[in-house]
Amino acid sequence: MADIRTSLIDYVISQGDDALVFGQRLSEWAYQAPFLEEDLAISNVALDFIGRAQMFYEYAVKLEGGKRTADDIAFLRDSREFSNLLILELPVGDFAFTMARQYLVDLFNVSYLELMTRSTDSNLAAIAEKSIKESRYHLRRSRDWIIRLGDGTDGSRLRIQTAFDQIWGYTSELFEMTEAETVLLDNGVVADRTALRASWEQSLKDTLREATLRLSDDDWQLTGGRKGEHTECHGHLLAEMQFLQ
Repeated sequence: MADIRTSLIDYVISQGDDALVFGQRLSEWAYQAPFLEEDLAISNVALDFIGRAQMFYEYAVKLEGGKRTADDIAFLRDSREFSNLLILELPVGDFAFTMARQYLVDLFNVSYLELMTRSTDSNLAAIAEKSIKESRYHLRRSRDWIIRLGDGTDGSRLRIQTAFDQIWGYTSELFEMTEAETVLLDNGVVADRTALRASWEQSLKDTLREATLRLSDDDWQLTGGRKGEHTECHGHLLAEMQFLQ
């Protein structure tokens, strides 16, 4: 089993990878959102995640003793070296797909970050304190969109329901604990992801009920992102993101 310092570095980088990859995906909506107000909103959400990635990577640099920079971590690694969750790297799809994913992730993030504000690691607690303010706004916005699309026209309801069905199998990875996290959990550094699933599903069911939608009954699950096993779209995302570098 890895030691605490190595586990902490792995964990911090994985959190940075989550934020960077998701921010990159959301940035693809710039100038392409349904209307101007939403174009600004989704671009700001993307910037929130990219800023979050910067905080995690800078902390990783500190932990590593300055062996590389935050830009090195972001731009000089290939796909197998990234440990982001698979749900975050999926192509943006249509607006319904983007908002379905956003809501699922936001709902998890708010609960998880609330616990992380009590981390025994002061740096992680500080990042969580800043990030949760953003995530609460993200959740209000994405939840509103789920209800608007689900309780809207027949076409919008079909699109958002299809999106939830397509993405459902990727949600299980949100609640998987890595070896590094298990080590850090015993020291109060990280929160227990597995303990959040029941309340997350209940909140999701409540929102879907209000939106006249249903919970997917598919039982397929796809994981591996934390181990560097990514979908084929991950390499394309990195190629575009890292090209200038």
